[in-house]
Amino acid sequence: MSDASPDAPEAEAPEEPPAPETLHGALVSRSRGQLVLHPDRSSYLAVAEALRDDGYQMCSDLTAVDYLVHRGGRPLPEGVAPERFEVVANLVAFEPPRRVRLRAQVPEADPTIASLTSLFPGADLMEREAYDMFGIVFEGHPDLSRILMPDDWEGHPLRKDYGVGRIPVQFKDAPGPR
Repeated sequence: MSDASPDAPEAEAPEEPPAPETLHGALVSRSRGQLVLHPDRSSYLAVAEALRDDGYQMCSDLTAVDYLVHRGGRPLPEGVAPERFEVVANLVAFEPPRRVRLRAQVPEADPTIASLTSLFPGADLMEREAYDMFGIVFEGHPDLSRILMPDDWEGHPLRKDYGVGRIPVQFKDAPGPR
């Protein structure tokens, strides 16, 4: 004999977890009140273009981070796989004033991502700096060359596995021993 009466409501099905928030196909999170989008490498440029079309007029900052020793020590939304490198771009809109941050994961085995210079010309020098210091190649950049280190420099000094070394400095007309 069943305990259920004919008038009892059916057992409710367990609720599905809410779908993760997305904007222009990129997962969304928030950091200190700022909107953060997490596009994958293949959609990074398309997401930036959609944001430009939404009124974001300027790339105010672009850099890279090397998480070699802290691969799991950063907050990422579920569904975003952490990689060794992360490219971080901050976009600004003036009317109405707002900001958004893009955080794209870039694998160590293929450190490449699309350039934002076709959308935001001000990203030019910042991408060159990230290339010079981290070795991340920005595909489609008009002049991806070293900006801080000499052209013949080997390696990328802000990578966590870059050897700490010493470069002897010879001062012009330095006095001899005293």
